[in-house]
Amino acid sequence: MRRTLLSLSLAALVILIGPVTALAAVQPRLGTANSFAVLAAAGISNSGPTTITGDVGTFPTTSETGFGTVTILSGTNHMGDAVTQGARVAEVTAYNDLANQTPCTVQGGGALDGRTLIPGCYKFSSAAILNVGQTLTLNGFGVYVFQIGSALTIGNGSTVALINGAQACGVYWQVTSSATIGTAPTNFQGTLIAGTSISVNTGAVWTGRALAGALAVSGAVTLLSNTITRPAALCAGLPTATGVTPGSTGIPNEMRGEFPWLPLIGIGAAVALGGLSFGSWRRRRRTA
Repeated sequence: MRRTLLSLSLAALVILIGPVTALAAVQPRLGTANSFAVLAAAGISNSGPTTITGDVGTFPTTSETGFGTVTILSGTNHMGDAVTQGARVAEVTAYNDLANQTPCTVQGGGALDGRTLIPGCYKFSSAAILNVGQTLTLNGFGVYVFQIGSALTIGNGSTVALINGAQACGVYWQVTSSATIGTAPTNFQGTLIAGTSISVNTGAVWTGRALAGALAVSGAVTLLSNTITRPAALCAGLPTATGVTPGSTGIPNEMRGEFPWLPLIGIGAAVALGGLSFGSWRRRRRTA
């Protein structure tokens, strides 16, 4: 009987561990948007000296203003050509990969201030903000996915810090509406895909990608004397969405999402073990 109970306990532990491993986030399929540092739907405007490392483009609106003071390194200004058009399609795919990724830990409140997070998927039901002068720390090599239900605001002089192997190529922000990156010395990290527009304020430094207009052709990018550097195409060795079920590890669809299946499975396992113990006790009593 002890062996039976031990076997059932181990089985219950495996059941409990399974959903925990499903919390690991995966990279989206960036496709040809990989090479872009700045990509928009409704045009790109710039003021002041801006340096962009990576490709640049906008479609269906192809207007780019203030580019006389933009320096593009290790990239090409594709404006509205076929490369940009293909990247815009890839941008939407990547946005959907991020938005549909499950399960995702729901965050209480929208403030990112002072948090230290490990790799995983983090969901904000509405707006999220990193307030003026505050720091968000990402701890460890892996994929970080932030699902933002409306707008994202990164305050003036704030920092997204990477420690213990965390890399910008593994950080992804899915923003349902618009995103605003604050003024220097703001230091932002990761690929941000916005449903509408992205505004990068004076002097902000960004290692990542500004991809706007995933949901609306009115999505533009505004730059003000910034430095934007595209990270590696994808973080080598980290998982990428397959297009079947982003974030899936084989758990049935009805068990995904935010319903508290993990506690319920634990309760069920405990009840089952209790029932077996009670049955064993009754049998011993009858034979006594």
